[in-house]
Amino acid sequence: MSRVIKRAAVLGSGVMGSGIAAHLANIGIPTLMLDVVPRDLTETEKKQGLTLEDKSVRNRIVSNNKQALLKQKPSPITSKRSLDLIEVGNMEDDLEKLADVDWIVEVVVENLAVKKQVFAQVDKFRKEGTIVSSNTSGISVERMIEDCSDDMKKHFLGTHFFNPPRYLKLLEIIPTKHTDDEIVSFMKEFSENVLGKGVVEAKDTPNFIANRIGTYGLQVTVHEMTKAGLSVGEVDSITGPLIGRPKSATFRTLDVVGLDTFIHVAKTVYDQVEGEEKAVFEIPSFMQEMNEKGWIGAKAKQGFYLKQKGKDGSTILQLNPETMEYEERKKLKTAAVEMAKQQKGSRKKLKALLSQPGDKASDFLWNIFKPTLLYSAELLGEIADDITQIDNAMKWGFGWKMGPFETWDAIGLRKSVERMKKEGTTVPSWIEKLLDEGNETFYKEDNGNVYFYDNGEYNQVDFNKKEINIKRLKSTNGVIKKNTGASLVDLGDGVALLEFTSPNNSLGLDVVQMVNSAIDEVEKNYEGLVIGNQGTNFCVGANLALMLMEAQDDNFFELDMVVKQFQNMTLKIKYSEKPVVTAPFNMTLGGGAEVTLPAASVQASAESYIGLVEVGVGLIPGGGGMKELYLKMLRDLPQGVDFDLIKVANTVFERVATAKVSTSAEEARENGFLNNYDGISVNPDHLLYDAKQRVLALAQLGYKAPKREKIPVVGDAGYAAMMLGAKQLQLSGYASEHDMKIAEKLAYVLSGGRIKEGTVIDEQVMLDLEREAFLSLIGEPKTQMRMQHMLLKGKPLRN
Repeated sequence: MSRVIKRAAVLGSGVMGSGIAAHLANIGIPTLMLDVVPRDLTETEKKQGLTLEDKSVRNRIVSNNKQALLKQKPSPITSKRSLDLIEVGNMEDDLEKLADVDWIVEVVVENLAVKKQVFAQVDKFRKEGTIVSSNTSGISVERMIEDCSDDMKKHFLGTHFFNPPRYLKLLEIIPTKHTDDEIVSFMKEFSENVLGKGVVEAKDTPNFIANRIGTYGLQVTVHEMTKAGLSVGEVDSITGPLIGRPKSATFRTLDVVGLDTFIHVAKTVYDQVEGEEKAVFEIPSFMQEMNEKGWIGAKAKQGFYLKQKGKDGSTILQLNPETMEYEERKKLKTAAVEMAKQQKGSRKKLKALLSQPGDKASDFLWNIFKPTLLYSAELLGEIADDITQIDNAMKWGFGWKMGPFETWDAIGLRKSVERMKKEGTTVPSWIEKLLDEGNETFYKEDNGNVYFYDNGEYNQVDFNKKEINIKRLKSTNGVIKKNTGASLVDLGDGVALLEFTSPNNSLGLDVVQMVNSAIDEVEKNYEGLVIGNQGTNFCVGANLALMLMEAQDDNFFELDMVVKQFQNMTLKIKYSEKPVVTAPFNMTLGGGAEVTLPAASVQASAESYIGLVEVGVGLIPGGGGMKELYLKMLRDLPQGVDFDLIKVANTVFERVATAKVSTSAEEARENGFLNNYDGISVNPDHLLYDAKQRVLALAQLGYKAPKREKIPVVGDAGYAAMMLGAKQLQLSGYASEHDMKIAEKLAYVLSGGRIKEGTVIDEQVMLDLEREAFLSLIGEPKTQMRMQHMLLKGKPLRN
């Protein structure tokens, strides 16, 4: 019998419990969320005449925590409708409902005795075969269920989500000696394919994998900062993106996580280890003092950093751990840092940074990398069975671009081990053995396959069949054709992939040419095309700098030609004889949205932030995006039912005029950028696979290119309605004179010109109006100021 999780329960509704419930609801799993019953009435409840027996009082804690999901930033929910799938209850009245669920996740307080009490109750009410798991971040999962039934023991394991569950990829699965192998396999597959997680299997040891190594690395960094006499800001300036770590680097990360939380996690290990390892996990006295003062980070608005408001705006100050006072933030600038900045890619940057003994930054980084790499190597076998589990845990849980063993390969394994030995450091014997066998790296690649070192041999990394890696694909299948802006790659099974490769995946004429060329190639030799990539973002729009230069040089003939070519490209996507499926993810803005909208179908990553944002730089969409959004909304309306055309046009006008960006693919659907037939991939690693399947499905159904469309427009009446809304914004102080000029152009295009409401026009007419309005705005000095400001500051100018 194949197992399916149709319904789940989450026990505990705090930040983590409600976050897990929200993630389950986001992907469509109805979830029961339970919490404790309050012991006292609030003043409001007393005034309402309620008692401790009233259901609203008994469910108050869980109900409040469910509502709090709407206010949290970043939002744990992908749509307000997710809340409809979360049913609330309490752990006294509603435990019998656990018999109706397929998976129960415990997320109560980190206290072994409390967890054992909860699991004793769960064991009474669950039906046989129900999977039960704990989200503990460090308590022994084995000990939690030592008194439970054999059936529960067989179906029990640790499932450690990272916070916030919607956004962080890592899920550590921790089986006990009793857990059935079938349950472990099922949960891995379910977690990857349904929950969209990156799964690692950890052993039942303190803090498992990611928190054990991550906390160690952070502690080593703090101790080394004190030794080297560096400041908080100096450390953060060299422990972020420069070394392939998140922008929050070291101390900003601690402020975000919360110093109280970090101290709790470090103490879990400190209490269970001995000797030198124990000393590393000891919290420095200045951090203890910060915790006592309540300077615990972002939630206290004060931690290692303090934001101070002044006459000229806000200033970020750094804490001086010696004086415990705040001072101006500093950055560390050395020759090694400057050299690393010139290198491309994390591997080369890191190699340059660590290869200059005597340089202050180089020495500091070597002194934190060396112990962390050795610690990871020493823990192999204790916390995880192989190096891939450790590397993936650090990449998915802590946002490292390379795990410890990948990092070691990048800086040169043999050379770094020789340096360690010269410094009198003992290296784990299994690494000595690896080098003695004549090997130079932990990982090897051959013919698109990846191999890792494991007990004297190299074993193949077993990737999920739904994971398509473009880099590995190119090494085996090669490239069909390419230019400076894009590549066409064979995805297999008669499907091609067009990958943007321009800087920041911006759209220039090179990309336009490759899209046209790719569709020509696909129409002759393939079943269909996926437009997707694996950059940081799908596409953040056209090459703004190039367009600004042309406008400042009054090259309007050139600009007209460029915009026309872009419009023709989007039409080619739309009317391709073979199905084109776009696979947007993360930022899909402006031109990125205009490439997405005309496709035969869209397969979007759950984390897709789609919007036509051109108004932010004083323009309107020029590549047909507005037209396609309007048409997509019209197509979504029920057939044969009268509808208000002006209302549809107004909605599109508002989306574009306010540069509204969806906060998820689900919200993009609500905003009209996706329709009910478009797909959403929860696991970003499976996005290209899912898009490929969508192409094949369309091809198998005998895909036919759409017929050229006529567009019903709102004319003069619609124009007046749109401008009325814009005028109200201006009178309220929300729109400037230049905003009104943009709004007029926008309304004119959407209304189809000054014609009668209900007139049907050819889409080329709307494209011509769009292009004309775009060119007229780009010539405006205030628009050019907005474009320049965006390029220099990265944020919109209001003028």
